[in-house]
Amino acid sequence: MTRHHKQNTQTEDPINLLLEHGLAEGLPQIAEMLMNTAMLIERSAHLRADPYERSEGRNGYANGLKDRSFQSTVGPLALRVPQTRESDEPYRPSMLESGSRSDRSLKVAIAEMYLQGVSTRRVTKVMQKLCGLSVSSTQVSRLTAELDETFDLWRKRPLPEIAHLIIDATYIKVRIGGSVRDCALFTAIGVRRDNGKRMVIGVSAALSEAEVHWRAFLVSLKERGIGIPDSVTSDAHEGIRAALKAVFNATPWQRCQFHLQQNAQAYVPKLDMKKSVAADIRSIFNASTLAHAEQQLDILIDKYSKSAPELSNWMQTAIPEGLEVFNLPEHKRGRLRTSNACENLNTQIKRRTKVAGLFPNTDSILRLSTAILMEISEEWETGKAYISTQN
Repeated sequence: MTRHHKQNTQTEDPINLLLEHGLAEGLPQIAEMLMNTAMLIERSAHLRADPYERSEGRNGYANGLKDRSFQSTVGPLALRVPQTRESDEPYRPSMLESGSRSDRSLKVAIAEMYLQGVSTRRVTKVMQKLCGLSVSSTQVSRLTAELDETFDLWRKRPLPEIAHLIIDATYIKVRIGGSVRDCALFTAIGVRRDNGKRMVIGVSAALSEAEVHWRAFLVSLKERGIGIPDSVTSDAHEGIRAALKAVFNATPWQRCQFHLQQNAQAYVPKLDMKKSVAADIRSIFNASTLAHAEQQLDILIDKYSKSAPELSNWMQTAIPEGLEVFNLPEHKRGRLRTSNACENLNTQIKRRTKVAGLFPNTDSILRLSTAILMEISEEWETGKAYISTQN
């Protein structure tokens, strides 16, 4: 009992939490993320319009990001400075100007980001010990509210029509009521119908992947303007399947081929068969046409009917769900045959939130993830087309 109490105290104390995960390494990473996010927000204010907002008062357009090194009191930072075009004057980030005001704001933001869910009184104590700053609880509360509002607006922003939708979820540890739980983080990537560029169109957090959570997530995307996509790619989680039937029933569903390969291994009876089974399934997915893929599938169903009957039965029902992509133009198939685009996104989120350790609540997960995704989406949206719009 004593040991358990001591462990909880260490985890919940903000000073120990930061020290445990390494100030020298952790703070610069969080600082980079926050400053990059803050500059994106400030650039929108400079342009007097968000990226997809139609405004008569617009002062130019976003024009990608430029790498820059910045020396701060928490160490050197690798920043990505937003650029503009066709504005009356270039955007210059105020936080990169000389002086202590921006650095102080940065430190407050770092502490606040880390300590979401911790009382403002304890936040001020941490600020004093870590940064040598005297910050009032009122200031911390105001900064918290401003940051939350900015991220909430981004998550609820109007969306353009989406031709192709890719969705996935990953799990992140969170402390709920004294116990550690897995929190599901939902992410959605959309490929724009007008220019073929990809963008992060949604992120949400819940304590499970139940149908009710997936449905709410998909409904929010629909209400924000994505229209009816030509395809949806995801794994075969029951919650996703049920929600897709309810919200996008008319949209063809492509089951992720990468997940199908992984799922198949559970039905392989012998270890020495695994590689050959994987190669056989790959031959289906790499077929030149749907007819050839279905022909190869029939051959393999027969091939394994005696040596691996469970695999044969599984292939008969599951593999066809991974062949919907053959109904799309050939140049689109490679990008849409798997949900790897979302998987890669989730990998980046986990890597860049690792310094935070165990999150104190779901709000803190959503805040950090939103900051990361805003930056990634900005780079995608100002880059090249992900998929050609030609049919």
